[in-house]
Amino acid sequence: MVTLLTTPADRELVITRTFDAPPARVWEAWTLPEHVRRWYGAAALTTTVVDIDLRPGGAWRWGQTAPGGQQIVFSGTYEDVVPAERLDYTEVFEQMPDAAPVRVNLAFDATPDGGTALTSTSFWPSNDIRDQALAAGMEAGVREQYDRLAEYLTSM
Repeated sequence: MVTLLTTPADRELVITRTFDAPPARVWEAWTLPEHVRRWYGAAALTTTVVDIDLRPGGAWRWGQTAPGGQQIVFSGTYEDVVPAERLDYTEVFEQMPDAAPVRVNLAFDATPDGGTALTSTSFWPSNDIRDQALAAGMEAGVREQYDRLAEYLTSM
């Protein structure tokens, strides 16, 4: 399966990937801490933080630690939660505390063969900030993370 990143409009980034698991299973893997800890982030890092208060207005925080101790932490607030269908939230990279949040709409759509088409549409504060994130290696990181999620889903 291919993870595709596109920039179809100003300030927008769309990530799509189809998984060989039904939407309910992909939803559980994405929203339950015990699952997120098993697939989140880069394999070379250690997942150290997975806090999820899955309700509108609830906070989330996911983070990893590099071998040298560097923290890479993202956090935000859930805005809309429709189990196994849609998750809307804000996201901030905590190591850039003054950055405006990114708004993310995550859709879990069933495919005809029983899988899930996962579509993440994010709206960035500016094209420059979005493009800087992409230039800093975001695409490789997203691809690795989605590959890890796909592998984990086969073991659930």
